[in-house]
Amino acid sequence: MANETPLDRFKAVLGGATRAIADEPEVELAFTADAPAQSGKHIKVPMPARALPADQVAEARGFADGFALRLRHHDAAMHARALPADAVARAVFDAAETARVEALGSRGYRGIADNLATALDVRLRSDPITRARTRAEVPLSTALALLLREQLTGQPTPEIAEPGLALVRDWIDSKTDLTAMALALDDQRAFQALTMKMLADLELVEGDAVPEDSDEGGDEAEGEDQSEQDEGEDEEQGGEGEAQVEARGTPSESDDVEGQSQEMGDDQLDDMDGEPGDDGEEGMQPVRPNRPFGDFSPQFEYKAWTAQFDEVIAATELCDLDELQRLRAYLDQQLVHLQSAVSKLANRLQRRLMAQQARSWDFDQEEGMLDAARLARVVVNPTHSLSYKIERETDFRDTVVTLLIDNSGSMRGRPISIAAISADILARTLERCGVKTEILGFTTRAWKGGQSRETWLAAGRPPQPGRLNDVRHIVYKKADEPWRRARANLGLMMREGLLKENIDGEALLWAHGRLIARPEERRILMVISDGAPVDDSTLSVNSGSYLERHLRQVIQWIETRSPVELVAIGIGHDVTRYYARAVTIMDAEQLGGTIIEQLAALFDSE
Repeated sequence: MANETPLDRFKAVLGGATRAIADEPEVELAFTADAPAQSGKHIKVPMPARALPADQVAEARGFADGFALRLRHHDAAMHARALPADAVARAVFDAAETARVEALGSRGYRGIADNLATALDVRLRSDPITRARTRAEVPLSTALALLLREQLTGQPTPEIAEPGLALVRDWIDSKTDLTAMALALDDQRAFQALTMKMLADLELVEGDAVPEDSDEGGDEAEGEDQSEQDEGEDEEQGGEGEAQVEARGTPSESDDVEGQSQEMGDDQLDDMDGEPGDDGEEGMQPVRPNRPFGDFSPQFEYKAWTAQFDEVIAATELCDLDELQRLRAYLDQQLVHLQSAVSKLANRLQRRLMAQQARSWDFDQEEGMLDAARLARVVVNPTHSLSYKIERETDFRDTVVTLLIDNSGSMRGRPISIAAISADILARTLERCGVKTEILGFTTRAWKGGQSRETWLAAGRPPQPGRLNDVRHIVYKKADEPWRRARANLGLMMREGLLKENIDGEALLWAHGRLIARPEERRILMVISDGAPVDDSTLSVNSGSYLERHLRQVIQWIETRSPVELVAIGIGHDVTRYYARAVTIMDAEQLGGTIIEQLAALFDSE
């Protein structure tokens, strides 16, 4: 076709390759912006950008090859009959079967092996194994799948997952032997028997359980089960999706399957080509495509002309300690009359947080700590037995809060002063309550473009260059840094010439990335800004909504797909048009109290 795009041609070629690998002419392939999914012969893979970057093309091919190999080498009815009842064992059983079919497809086909490796890298970026710090935090299904992949294909585990896998590798090796499973690669029934033996060795199932599947009457039963599967495929796969979630049911792990839904029928998938996906085929866990955050839709691609001159810098590197102390003293003088009001609000927040961490006890227990309050009755009447008490576990989750402060020129004066002192009070208060706090700022290194613009001019002013300024991201206080060490750093916001322009979308991604890398279970990002992103250099050579559209896409991604909780406070401008959870302050005097109230509400909410 004359008007066919490169993306259309890629889709047609990928669909043909998928049908060839699956040996199934009726396979239909579609692109999606959500989780890759398979339902029967309908396959959805991540949509690459219109420019077809090589890494995104390999990602789409990897998921397509994985689904196609499952169609070719996997007997769903046999698999369903052998599934264990325990949720964790079920997840491991599914993962082992996925490793088997992908190992079969990798044999002798270097291209398929490379594509599958790319898809694995994408899955691992959102897997809890990359964030695990203890053996208990490692998802057993992922760890065993990686060990089986090593055994069946000889390929090493990706570096991103190796630290997490190392936490359980020796324990698994001491419990079971995976070498025999490579000999049963071509026989699904024999491989299932060895998988069940492995589950028994790991004490995930009782005894030396084997699949409830035998040669006697096997063909007849298999035909009946296949018929039942064709009629009720959605229910079967939906149940397996629930097992996957149960198997990864810790708070940090469940974040990775957020938005999961039950399988949809073929007719539903036909009607929603390219729309949000559903659970994958058996054993395939939903994955968020982890492509560059600027690539949110094929109609809009955010980019920077160059990141060569961008900087992430500590506040102490922008001016010397003596000047920081003077600026901090100036900040304190500006806000003397607000200190008492903000301190009262801080105390209110502290009381709320401490109330959630209050210790509680179960009394009159048979064992535990001796209850001294009841010793008197034993003294009065020795026939009374001693009474013990046991402390209840608290539900208060380990939390980190990031304050991201707009350091643009429009914040100059009263707004930046209030923002700085509020951040100071918050960090001090949260530290008392055992909640770590990070304080960040964002601006640009120059007005109306800097060295980035100069390189663009030297290159002959190419059209649509993207972001055309040098961003500056400032670390005022690290999450693990005590407040007393970072107190003077906040005075930097008072420095003349610091506040320039604001590119909010990239700042949110930077702050979000730092939060995601944290080990805490709960992560809160609070943005203090005075409105839309503005950079004259960028907006003069791109569309007028270039930065705003990127900001909206970043916010939408964080609010719908990220475990980070996002809250915003707008100063003098309505930011509720961008953020779902936001308040607007028309008078800067209200800012300190509003931050406290918003954060208190977050901790109060379930």
